[in-house]
Amino acid sequence: MVFVFAFTRLSERLVDRLDWIGFCETLVLTAALWRVWYRTARMTNRYAPSRPVIQFLVIATMFASLMMAVAIPRAFAERGAVFAGLYVGLQMLRHVWLVLLGGDRDAQLVSIRILFWATISSGPWIAGAFAEGGARLAWWTVGVGIDYLAGILDFPTPRLGRAGLGRQRIAAEHLAERYRQILIIGLGETLLASGIEVTPYGFDRARMVALTVSFAITVLLALIYFHRAGQILPAAILASKNPGRVGELGSVAHLIMVLGIVISAVGDKLIIDAPLGRAEPAWVLVIFVGPALFLAGRALLEYAIYSRVAWPRPVGLLLLATVAPATIGLPPVVVAAAAAAVLAIIAVTSLYLRRMLHRELAPPPRT
Repeated sequence: MVFVFAFTRLSERLVDRLDWIGFCETLVLTAALWRVWYRTARMTNRYAPSRPVIQFLVIATMFASLMMAVAIPRAFAERGAVFAGLYVGLQMLRHVWLVLLGGDRDAQLVSIRILFWATISSGPWIAGAFAEGGARLAWWTVGVGIDYLAGILDFPTPRLGRAGLGRQRIAAEHLAERYRQILIIGLGETLLASGIEVTPYGFDRARMVALTVSFAITVLLALIYFHRAGQILPAAILASKNPGRVGELGSVAHLIMVLGIVISAVGDKLIIDAPLGRAEPAWVLVIFVGPALFLAGRALLEYAIYSRVAWPRPVGLLLLATVAPATIGLPPVVVAAAAAAVLAIIAVTSLYLRRMLHRELAPPPRT
């Protein structure tokens, strides 16, 4: 529920500043929140969540994340120190907690490595808190970049080496369920935002059409995600020789999809606010970029599982890029309907290909 609130703050912030700077700021804030969520999911995957020590840490993380979400709308203004302070404090203090009370020696060494890199990234985050405008964005981009680079490099630390997280066993079903839940939360936030946006207008005909189109886009995104790859992720993690790598790729894939959902929520608000107006290029970009990012993330998830990408994903991205320019100047609800039509083609094609594959692999009937 904390992240439902956080997603609404992120989408509303992007609505208020619908330009490239606003997008980059939202991207940095989303990446920071995602890092908090992902490290928490991995923590409860590594440690028994029934332990009081871990439960306390989860509750503390939840409260700190709530405060970070409250700071989001003014994070690049007067609340920058609040957001950065909470992020840095959370990243560092919880691993100090785990080193002191977490568990066995191997787990403690992993937390020490993560703490080492959190200390390095804290510099740019704190520097950004005392900077303004573009300088803050630059510092925080460096800070969140260090956090993600550390994970990609497996937290190499002087005298300790790498953490070896890629080779460690993962509770696959638990981690996959966390991924599914965060996607459901994100998709649910788009419905929540659409419902709140349309309520003051009552059952105005044009806005009911806009609500229907936004609902269709949300449903199609869910179908595209859950059809196959979203269902067999646990088995893919278990079968992999490097389960940590699948888990990390899955994290990046879900981050991209969540960002796409946040931007789609912005598009939903725009089409409900002015369904029959004239779509400006920035509006068209938002309406199409959300589904495009979701498809890109979904393709990365498919690659993590199958080591390949089915052709409907890149073809869908190409279709979105081709259709988008042709819709500039059309009513926003029509623009969104065009994006929904492309998603419907992808969803139906994927389902058809899956059924054809099952037919080809099915044994011949007995005589």
